[in-house]
Amino acid sequence: MPFLAGWFHRQMAIWAFLLGRRERALAHWAAVRRLRPRDAEVPATIAHVLAAGGRRDLAIAALEESLALNPDSAAVWFNLGFLQQEEGLNEASVLAFDRALALDEKLDRAWYGKALSLIRLGRVEEAIPLLKRNTELQPMSPFGWYQLGHAYVRIGQADRARRVIRKLFEFEPQVARQLERETGLQAAD
Repeated sequence: MPFLAGWFHRQMAIWAFLLGRRERALAHWAAVRRLRPRDAEVPATIAHVLAAGGRRDLAIAALEESLALNPDSAAVWFNLGFLQQEEGLNEASVLAFDRALALDEKLDRAWYGKALSLIRLGRVEEAIPLLKRNTELQPMSPFGWYQLGHAYVRIGQADRARRVIRKLFEFEPQVARQLERETGLQAAD
């Protein structure tokens, strides 16, 4: 019978969330949590619902609960780092991204997230190899390239920033033009 009750509450939680009824979804996830107290996915999912509602502090606590149950989830470590970063907890987010990367070195968004936190901490030079790794893993995503271009400008390497702009023109000309405007550099220089 607990299996059926758990299934029911999961389905109701999913539908409530899809219909925008977050509090109802949280009530159903709380019922699932009571039925499956050792399931690390439940607090991780609760964290998602809380974060979607702007309740990042509670979402962080739910992710920490999930990690206490299963510390080997790269995705949960990434999500924790992301929310910590959103809350301005950049030192903590660097550590969470490190844990995610230790579990999955190909988690491109963790390389990117850690780089952003390092930049916010004023550690731009440390961020550059991470942004490069992100662009190796996701060569057609403009986000890592864009941040890499700005990082090069911050450390006075305009020629490298221009190369990044040229690269962006190959697949995202709109982002390349934005980077040109923001940095004052031209790819053709």
